[in-house]
Amino acid sequence: MKIQPIGEHVIVKTLPFQDVTKSGIVLPDTVDKDRPEQGEVVAVGPGKVLENGQRGPMDVAIGQKVVFKKYAPDEIKIEGEKYLVIRMDDIMAVIE
Repeated sequence: MKIQPIGEHVIVKTLPFQDVTKSGIVLPDTVDKDRPEQGEVVAVGPGKVLENGQRGPMDVAIGQKVVFKKYAPDEIKIEGEKYLVIRMDDIMAVIE
């Protein structure tokens, strides 16, 4: 995939959602579930332009797994796969 986000945007591929009960039973992903809130970063923009003209650093890097606000991302389709475009400010945490 060749895509370069601009500014403070990040391209994320959603992680498959698996809900597990206390007894260890895995519930499959269904249509009536909410939008995903986790994903893996696949591309990062150069950063936000600050008032002094320099670019601010991005807090995430390609390959990191992140948690983001549920309704913040815009969905796009590239080469038949769905990706999310998220502003850096809408990413809340990095999963380690």
